Amino acid sequence: MVGMFRSHVWDPVLLVSQIIAMQCTFYVFYGFWLVFVDLILDNPKILDQVFKYECLEFGSSKGRTIVAVYVLNSLTCALGLWVAVGRAKQCTDFAFTVHLFHLIVCWIYNRQFPHTVSWWLVNIVCIAMMTVLGEFLCMRSEMKAIPLSTVARSDL
Repeated sequence: MVGMFRSHVWDPVLLVSQIIAMQCTFYVFYGFWLVFVDLILDNPKILDQVFKYECLEFGSSKGRTIVAVYVLNSLTCALGLWVAVGRAKQCTDFAFTVHLFHLIVCWIYNRQFPHTVSWWLVNIVCIAMMTVLGEFLCMRSEMKAIPLSTVARSDL
């Protein structure tokens, strides 16, 4: 159909580029927030903070700090959904895809499947937050009025 917002043609180049953009957004801003918080709190900067399951815990202050960084990152990634994806219908798919790839990378890094309840809980909550905020931002953009002409009409 001509005149639709987007056609339903499968565009693998667009899809792969959006996935790469979202994955880059996830890790770049996660690293940014970690470095920022580590500099403020004078924590050591180690790669385990990004990929180690045991670092996402509620029992220690460092673990709670990393959980807070993870939550901040999900809010930042929601902005990434708004910029890179721009469709409310696709926010859930991309939020799950980002966290699925993160699960795979963590699995490879740790050489075992995640077994901590806190890691799963934080990831599920962050997927939900990222999806809801991303959908909200995308819907606001999708609901804007579309101007039909650029010339002001005087014969109304």
